[in-house]
Amino acid sequence: MVQSSADATTEPPSSHLSRSDGDTWFGHPRQLARLFTTEAMERFGYYGMRALLTLYLTKHFLFNDQTTNGLYGGFTALVYLTPLVGGMIADRYLGSKKSVKFGAIVMAFGYFVLCFGGPTAKPYAMIDGTRYEVGIDRAGSSDTQYVVAGGQHLTIKGQDDGTVSLLAPDGTVARTVAKSGFEPGADRSTFHTMLMLIALSMITVGNGFFKPNISTIVGSLYAMGDRRRDAGFTIFYMGINLGSLFSQILCPFLAVAVGWWAGFGLAAIGMLLSWALIQFSGSKLHGYGDPPPGQTSDRSLLIYLGAVVAVPVMWFLFVNLMNTPKAAPGSGILGYLLGLSIMGKVLFTTFLISVIGIPLWSWRVGNKVEFQMMMAAIVLIVFNVTFWTLFEQAGSSLTLFADRNTDLSVFGLFTMSAGQTQFFNAFFIVALAPFFSVMWNALGRRGWEPGIPIKFAIGLAGVGLGFLALVWGTHYAGPDFKVSVWWLALLYLIHSMAELCISPVGLSMITKLSIARVVGLMMGVWFLSISCAQYVAGVVAQVASVETVGGQVTNLKVSLDTYAGVFQTIGLIAISIGALLFVISFALKKWMHGVQ
Repeated sequence: MVQSSADATTEPPSSHLSRSDGDTWFGHPRQLARLFTTEAMERFGYYGMRALLTLYLTKHFLFNDQTTNGLYGGFTALVYLTPLVGGMIADRYLGSKKSVKFGAIVMAFGYFVLCFGGPTAKPYAMIDGTRYEVGIDRAGSSDTQYVVAGGQHLTIKGQDDGTVSLLAPDGTVARTVAKSGFEPGADRSTFHTMLMLIALSMITVGNGFFKPNISTIVGSLYAMGDRRRDAGFTIFYMGINLGSLFSQILCPFLAVAVGWWAGFGLAAIGMLLSWALIQFSGSKLHGYGDPPPGQTSDRSLLIYLGAVVAVPVMWFLFVNLMNTPKAAPGSGILGYLLGLSIMGKVLFTTFLISVIGIPLWSWRVGNKVEFQMMMAAIVLIVFNVTFWTLFEQAGSSLTLFADRNTDLSVFGLFTMSAGQTQFFNAFFIVALAPFFSVMWNALGRRGWEPGIPIKFAIGLAGVGLGFLALVWGTHYAGPDFKVSVWWLALLYLIHSMAELCISPVGLSMITKLSIARVVGLMMGVWFLSISCAQYVAGVVAQVASVETVGGQVTNLKVSLDTYAGVFQTIGLIAISIGALLFVISFALKKWMHGVQ
């Protein structure tokens, strides 16, 4: 049980007023229960959709790994970029509660639009300039791709050196194609591709209104100095994962058993329930998340129209991302930055302006203590980028690893789908969040609780350790080049513990260290750091890309070796950066002036 009363704290006084109505829920303000459920249903929709997205792009639209991982990274980046704008709008005009309701309804429409994916794309292969239709033999335990040439079905087999062998029915090599001579592709509906991008655009816009402001309302439930705040955010964070836990089982199940539309449709229903919980809250949230006082006119309609206009802007960014050519080899970092898509340039420029401009602003308008607290928050936000870059491989490279190089049988009783493996993270969060909440409170009462920078350092090292554990597991892969699903579960166990050291603590940290009148903006910058991480995560996942034909890997050994090499590299990097943060954490603690 979490602590039920506010304790004394060394936090400095602040003009940011927050209150509770005196009623409690597990020792916390009663309103936390409704916000907990609202966030749980919103996350039900989002993570149900996310569990399907990478597989949907590779298996339905038949995009290659480069395009899929780039688009997935761009989408999740925008999901975390738009809260920067949504937080500012709520702070200045709309208020958090209206923003949450509007964002929920826009996202629900986006999920419904994803239901209309049209016919599955048809694969083909260009072999030495000649087009061949690709067929897929689904007999046996794995799919086999073939082309029809000379009246024979020639099986496509990728080789370690990048060449492609076309195997005759008797297993002999009928033809060897140089790497440059084999180019897979697919015929897909232009209309339905556009519709899919419009749906993703609606989700990103709606999320911008929802995501930062539901957390801001939670923060307003606690007065400054109330040590229940970290525990409250941990409980709130458990709600996030409770919703995603069930959706990551049910949505992939429906996608396989019924069709993609059913999985996305269930996500949309979850999102509508989230909207209803706020829309029909009555007096339960009265006085929380209201528009700022002193406004002479209601600008809600103008803001809503602006959000509608933003949808085609997001669509344009997705199209530009998909069509931006890679930087030329040898062009260096400058060439890479100049070669980024418009989305990439906007992300990194906005983040750079934020991490430089906000401290300068706080130095000008605040006192020394406020400036140092804001600087501590900014430094931790920068380290946050590394954590989420690696953690968010879950929806891209780790999902594809599950699909291609993981034996998904569970004790021989049933077989999971690749999308359902993301359930492990949510399950471990739900199971471990109460323990972490109790642990932080118990350590805090004894004065042993590690500071926020130390928790961040532990989280960074943990995410690296998780990847190294999976790399260890690849040494035990079977002759089919697949590892047991329990190695993937081990990675998610370690990653979940690392996540609990950063994410709920980070949300709480923003509300405690920020100057009062920009707390919504700072919450947006927190999500902006995750946005940049998502974009970079897409780039990292692209490094782990392997050759596919018709959505299927042509050489599972090459696939396994590629994933193991990338995961080992990023695991070692994460542990090193965690060690660096640990070294400087003592200086950061002084800047935080007693905030725990």
